[in-house]
Amino acid sequence: MMRIQDQAVLDENAAALGVPRKQLMESSGHAVARVVREVADADSEVAIVAGRGNNGGDAFVTARFLDDYDGSVHLLGRAETITTDIARENWDALQRAELDAREVRDSADLDLGSPDVIIDAMLGTGVTGALREPEATAAQRINDADATVVAVDVPSGVNADTGEAAGVAVEADHVVTFHETKPGLAAVDADVTVADIGIPETAERFVERGDLLRLSRDPASHKGDHGEVLVVGGGPYTGAPALAAQSAFRAGADLVRVACPESVASEVQSFEEGIITRAFAGEMLQPTHVDQLLDRAVQHDVVVFGPGLGDANGTLEAVGEFLEAFDGRAVVDADALQVVPDVETDATLLCTPHQGELQAMGGETDEDWRERNDLVAGFADDIGHTLLVKGAYDVISDGEMTRVNRTGNPGMTVGGTGDVLAGAAGALLCTQDPVDAGAIAAYANGRAGDIVVEDRGFGLTAADLLDALPTALWGDQDE
Repeated sequence: MMRIQDQAVLDENAAALGVPRKQLMESSGHAVARVVREVADADSEVAIVAGRGNNGGDAFVTARFLDDYDGSVHLLGRAETITTDIARENWDALQRAELDAREVRDSADLDLGSPDVIIDAMLGTGVTGALREPEATAAQRINDADATVVAVDVPSGVNADTGEAAGVAVEADHVVTFHETKPGLAAVDADVTVADIGIPETAERFVERGDLLRLSRDPASHKGDHGEVLVVGGGPYTGAPALAAQSAFRAGADLVRVACPESVASEVQSFEEGIITRAFAGEMLQPTHVDQLLDRAVQHDVVVFGPGLGDANGTLEAVGEFLEAFDGRAVVDADALQVVPDVETDATLLCTPHQGELQAMGGETDEDWRERNDLVAGFADDIGHTLLVKGAYDVISDGEMTRVNRTGNPGMTVGGTGDVLAGAAGALLCTQDPVDAGAIAAYANGRAGDIVVEDRGFGLTAADLLDALPTALWGDQDE
């Protein structure tokens, strides 16, 4: 089950799977109209108070379905500032139908009359915090009216996750919510209708372009706001930690450092000018380095542990000691994975095994992704960590939520693509929950491979993915 703040993600994923948002809006508006017909006769007066987003767009559709009522639509703001194309199209449809739809440019001018029913469609599930103007005044006017109040998706001002309100909130008698109920609605004193609007189950299961909506950035961001990553790797190999570090940059991390043996530090740094190396003595990771690494780790948001470390006994012992003492966030990859099932740790781990590494950890796999889906979810629950199991279909699960990614192609069997994935996952884990970080990283890594193959054909190298990764995360998803 996806969380409530993911409704926009769900809608966009449905669109990617062939169910356009316009169709969902039609279904949503019709569902609200059905409830209004249940609570009021056809000669009743209905006032719709609508915001400028898709929540308001749902209500514009409702107004069309209630054209046999004495209805009015009150848009809070100017029509030219409606935020989505489909909401604007439905506003324009009201104008063409010559229904009573008016702009409210000042909350003092909001005149609802004496309606029998008021439809609250000001704000949807993605908005939290205290209501601002004009919504705050509108909510108070709604509450003061002697009318039955029907809220669209969630009463404006109520947190859909908690049911709490930071200030004035609409006091609804009925709530029409979509696809599945919202946790906070259990605390709302209202009749709740959960309407099936045609979102396919696969929009929740498969990672699609909608998941990228989580990556929005505050225009006022400062250096470090999007994460500092420490890659711990290298020794036997130098390319792996360098690929992971470069990938973390391409996936949005602000600062990336690589802790590696001093014997390879200069070579690792030479791959990318922005990489900062933090060398430790010797040619490979040993238990004597653990305290130093822990001191470094607490200065970072996420540690990517494993690329190029190798599997020498002393190295694996050091990995275990580090994880036992660490309580932050880490992506664990490559040889370091085999230590995870036997370690007691307070760390939040995102483990990125391929299917062979999963079996070495003690998990099971299957050629059928549906069977693998259940096996990965069960093993994630057993070990208490999030898994991103790589394959033709990647499976990401923390035991409770499981996602499946389908991007990628056979050209990505080349070595090093897993290191790129680990670095991207590390950057994303700075700002996302583990399942979301793993899901988006898998999607973007696979899509980067698809972009390269579409452009050049097979024969790619892992380094080719780096330039394509920003496009995969933030570029045109309809290319």
